Amino acid sequence: MASNRAQGGIQQLLAAEQEAQHIVNAARSAKMARLKQAKEEAEKEIAEYRAQMELEFQRKVAESSGDSGANVKRLEQETQAKIHHLKTEAARISQDVVNMLLKHVTSVKN
Repeated sequence: MASNRAQGGIQQLLAAEQEAQHIVNAARSAKMARLKQAKEEAEKEIAEYRAQMELEFQRKVAESSGDSGANVKRLEQETQAKIHHLKTEAARISQDVVNMLLKHVTSVKN
């Protein structure tokens, strides 16, 4: 009787192990399917993004080649704005730079 009980316990363990193996295999399959789905979704998003960027690039190329006079004027305005900004910044910090240079030039070190 004890051997029947032990045999039944072993059978239960084997059945539980087999069921666990099925669960693990199902989880692996689900994981692989999800990874494949995620990869396909990512590739789709990449293709859409690439198409969008290509379209935007083509639009910019068409704009720049279509009306070069407007582009020249826009670039000149941007350049003037940057020059003005640099002059303003230089005027703002020039006194500090002069003071720093004078301090370093006039200080004596051994």
